[in-house]
Amino acid sequence: MNATEPFFLKAAQLETQLGPMMAVSDDDGLYLLEFVDKHGLERELERFKFRTKADIVLGTTGPIKSITLELKAYFDGLLTEFKTSLHVLGSPFQKLAWEALMRIPYGQTRTYAAQSEAIGKPSAYRAVANANGANRMAIVIPCHRVINTNGALGGYSAGLARKQWLIDHERSLFQR
Repeated sequence: MNATEPFFLKAAQLETQLGPMMAVSDDDGLYLLEFVDKHGLERELERFKFRTKADIVLGTTGPIKSITLELKAYFDGLLTEFKTSLHVLGSPFQKLAWEALMRIPYGQTRTYAAQSEAIGKPSAYRAVANANGANRMAIVIPCHRVINTNGALGGYSAGLARKQWLIDHERSLFQR
């Protein structure tokens, strides 16, 4: 691809038990998976388009078809680990934090402090919380599994009701 040639990503809306989600991908992997009513999603998409120098058009790809099937299986209680290929864009610190999220077992939670310790930066729990908030792969990179030290839910850009539902959903299936 030369520098003047447009770069297109495809976007599709996916229906889930917690509301519609938007998936953005190329033919090789998913770039974004977010609830469409997420606060600040439009700004996030504009920054994403600027960063990737991509235009986003409606359509579907192999990764969008894959995540659609995986989300259905997840919500049906049949899937505990996602396999759809991802393009994870972030700073080295964010990627480190997100890798730690991926190691939190299905059906369990960790605190921001525990996540900080897991990446070897025990005093960086606020930076970890900010990295979690910058995660563009809702559910797949499971920032919903991170809670405050006092047991409170903490933040979740898609809403605390969704975070609680996801935690309860995974725990109920994990404890079977």
